Amino acid sequence: MKIETPRGTVVKTKAGAVTLKWNPNFQPNWQGAFDKAQEYIDNEVLRLSDPYLPMQSGMLKKLGILGTIPGSGEVVWNGPYARYLYYGKLMVGRAPKKLTDTNLTFHGAPKRGAFWFERMKADKKDQILRGAAKIAQKESGT
Repeated sequence: MKIETPRGTVVKTKAGAVTLKWNPNFQPNWQGAFDKAQEYIDNEVLRLSDPYLPMQSGMLKKLGILGTIPGSGEVVWNGPYARYLYYGKLMVGRAPKKLTDTNLTFHGAPKRGAFWFERMKADKKDQILRGAAKIAQKESGT
């Protein structure tokens, strides 16, 4: 994600006018720090989600690694069945399969199973944010 610095803005009120100006050094000082922090977050989401992922062959984990570009801000488990595993619903029949209301059962549940990202985030969000903040501060020199 690229930091865009807006132009100055004039705000007028009954009490007077004020010009808001963006610090011209903000983008050069912080862009690299934000990029490093985002890469860290993406990698941590993949790493910390692993114990929550449904596990049969390990392919879902590989799909996350292959579907994600660290630093992009988007973690993707990209596979034809990933969505149905995420929502935990059984699909039946030949392609295209039909979605049912039947919940899947997962080996290793309750930790492994549906909604793995949301459950990991509930458990590990603060840890990820602390690590990202450390990286951003270190990289920006503040």
